[in-house]
Amino acid sequence: MAVHHADRDAFYTVEHLNAGRRGDLAERMGITITECTRERISATMPVAGNTQPFGLVHGGAYVVLGETLGSIHSNYLAPEGMVAVGVDINATHTGSATEGEVTAVCTPVHVGKSLAVHEIVITAANGRRCSTVRITNFYKPMKP
Repeated sequence: MAVHHADRDAFYTVEHLNAGRRGDLAERMGITITECTRERISATMPVAGNTQPFGLVHGGAYVVLGETLGSIHSNYLAPEGMVAVGVDINATHTGSATEGEVTAVCTPVHVGKSLAVHEIVITAANGRRCSTVRITNFYKPMKP
């Protein structure tokens, strides 16, 4: 999703990202971007279709949601001529949703010349935190 600086604000709009530009996996999981600014990106994901056998949201689904947002936002903030690639991700699950949808809010912890670190807080419809994901992206030169 690397985009030249002049085109960034037009590319990283909710409408543009939700028009098939957030990745095949994110689309299959029903992830919908609800906000995208330089300060944060947020999204929702349905519980239905993203559960493990006990009816709880699968922990891996939380990680996919977090990585989707962290990767998009890292590329939005990438230095000119650079592309963000994930090098580390971890998640701590402290609860789980069983119905409705979950909401994720991704904010940068650090954005530098070579690394971006984001924290993604995922909550159930009742506001209870379900998972906290942290992703580190490395900025590398974009291939021509």
